[in-house]
Amino acid sequence: MRHTIPQNPQFYVTAPQDCPYLDNQVERKLFTALYGINSKRLNNSLSKQGFRRSQNVLYRPSCANCTACMSARISSKEFKPSKSQKRIMSKNSDIVRVVNPPLATDAQFDLFKQYITARHPNGGMSDMDADDFTAMIEETNVESKLIEYYAKKNGELELISFSLVDILDDGISMVYSVFNPDFKEKSLGTYMILDHNTLALEMGLQYVYLGYWVKGSTKMDYKKRFSPLEVFTNDKWISVSKSKITNINTYKLDQQKHGMPIYLPSED
Repeated sequence: MRHTIPQNPQFYVTAPQDCPYLDNQVERKLFTALYGINSKRLNNSLSKQGFRRSQNVLYRPSCANCTACMSARISSKEFKPSKSQKRIMSKNSDIVRVVNPPLATDAQFDLFKQYITARHPNGGMSDMDADDFTAMIEETNVESKLIEYYAKKNGELELISFSLVDILDDGISMVYSVFNPDFKEKSLGTYMILDHNTLALEMGLQYVYLGYWVKGSTKMDYKKRFSPLEVFTNDKWISVSKSKITNINTYKLDQQKHGMPIYLPSED
């Protein structure tokens, strides 16, 4: 039997499960598959509407009574580093950045396991093996890159952090980032975002997409340090200082119509 691929993307909603960011909350995700020649345009279009990519899936929160999770981005040209951020850039001036195709290596996987063990031992990625990691890095049908960072150790370059990114038509989307937890003095998490902002400017791109910012979650507070930070809420991008968490009266809403509209790219 021959199956015909739908001309338009099909959207689905996951079953409710415990929210990983806020206590006593339940999360759901709206998602669609990336496939075919339209993948790049779809990734560009939906990333601007608060979606994120995981391998060949695009998703965004679609929770029934909470809008705390908001996609966040830095406006690269408007970004002004703080004094502490300038110090971080200065003390890491010896770090070497290398841009590579999205191909997994043993060094990356070893660093990934070290990072997960130290920072997220009970998270959803804690049981990922080498094959799972390779799939996360290499299963992409859009323009993706691996941004690797090296520091000199005993006269040789050592991989200390890396980021899987998508190159959008208006920015860099940081899909997943890893850093060596032993280099606390280098503030590598902050440094990587700062350098991705520099890279966006070098490429003539306008934004760095950081993933989700969750108001009230201590895990996400660091994203507020990159000012001006924009978040996608109520179908538009606004300054994080103007955003509000809103509650939705689900009794009055049709579950099939819940959430913001989705605008699909044209075929032109």
